[in-house]
Amino acid sequence: MSKFIRSFTFAGRGIAIAYRNQLNLKLQTGLGFGVAVLGVYFRLSSHEWCALLLSVGLVLALEVVNTSIEKAVDLVTTEVHPLAGQVKDIAAGAVLLSSVIALVVVLLVFTPHVIAWWQS
Repeated sequence: MSKFIRSFTFAGRGIAIAYRNQLNLKLQTGLGFGVAVLGVYFRLSSHEWCALLLSVGLVLALEVVNTSIEKAVDLVTTEVHPLAGQVKDIAAGAVLLSSVIALVVVLLVFTPHVIAWWQS
């Protein structure tokens, strides 16, 4: 059981390292917090919350994975190598894709609420 609990400590440490070193992760966390504040304001349904939390969570998780891939590549080689650059670019592309999808989800969820608020 202590091994299981320690794994949470290691995971938390990894998230903290990524958060300290990655401006993008800080920005994405701030945007996620902003989305949550708007969700509370507009009193979203549980389905809307699920869509938003999954989208924001996916972006944050992929940013952490991207950070780990970048660090692993840097560990393997300090030279500029085309394949190393491609690996980093592909990982960053996953974050970009999830961010675009999250933006679409945010627009789909909030647009009806904003229109109703605007018309009231």
